[in-house]
Amino acid sequence: MNALKPDYPYLHISPVVSQALSDGAPVVALESAVISHGLPYPQNLQLALDLEEIIRAGGSTPATVGVLQGRVHVGLDTGQIEQLAQGDDLHKISIRDYAPAVSFKWSGGTTVAGTMLAAGWAGIRIFATGGIGGVHRSPQYDISADLPQLATTAIMVVCAGAKAILDLDATLEYLDTHSVPVVGYQTDDFPAFFARSSGLKVSCRVDTPEQAAELARNHWKLGLRSAVLLAAPPPETYALPQTEIEEVIRSAQREADEKRIRGPAVTPFLLERINQLTAGRSVAVNLELLRNNARIAARVSHFFILSKPGGFLRP
Repeated sequence: MNALKPDYPYLHISPVVSQALSDGAPVVALESAVISHGLPYPQNLQLALDLEEIIRAGGSTPATVGVLQGRVHVGLDTGQIEQLAQGDDLHKISIRDYAPAVSFKWSGGTTVAGTMLAAGWAGIRIFATGGIGGVHRSPQYDISADLPQLATTAIMVVCAGAKAILDLDATLEYLDTHSVPVVGYQTDDFPAFFARSSGLKVSCRVDTPEQAAELARNHWKLGLRSAVLLAAPPPETYALPQTEIEEVIRSAQREADEKRIRGPAVTPFLLERINQLTAGRSVAVNLELLRNNARIAARVSHFFILSKPGGFLRP
């Protein structure tokens, strides 16, 4: 599959992002599902602006990805971010949703998978998010589209592991099978999103932004086509104890099973119930790990040699 060109009629790369890529300057992609579906207004708008400012303060150019009226935007301006923060009838857009979005002129926020694809089209090699999707605990055939996209897109994804509501062991097995390096950033343990450790090990560890970028470059220079997952624990001040959050998740999962909640409704239900059971502490962790991941991504981005717009999907 060839990368789409910037003049493709359904893809728009902002002038600021396009110039940064042309200059070989560092760029960090950001998702927008957290804006359209993750938080209420105005908290969602403030978070989106905070993440962009953190990346700018780190000397990089932010490229928030979103879809507006059927057009994929890589690099939203403040007004466009406000549209996603306050809009009605917004869609959560993953890979399968791009064609309907274009056909029916949808607007919405892009998921991890959707953002990876658009960032790859533009030539961006690093992407900061909260936590990736993965294999669900129940039923286990419910597997996020993030995982196959990670297996096929050469981009570094900075995250706090997979969302803790998932089966983390099975998620790591999937990533292993599909040759996705799971790299701990200053840790030997796979983070559990709300907690600093899941009790599971990463495939290797790096301790500096330069090491992280060098590992990713070597992965792709060797002809490998998958993403590199850079897993950073949530800040210690905000992280929840692993045993506590695990019990909360199990309780929320039991409720979901009793209520026969399935499919796309599972994750929002679980996250909301976890927020209630932790008296809002889970949301506080989520916000801080997003900021932390943006800082790390900005640092790492300086060590990438970036390609020109439209020229990168796989090395």
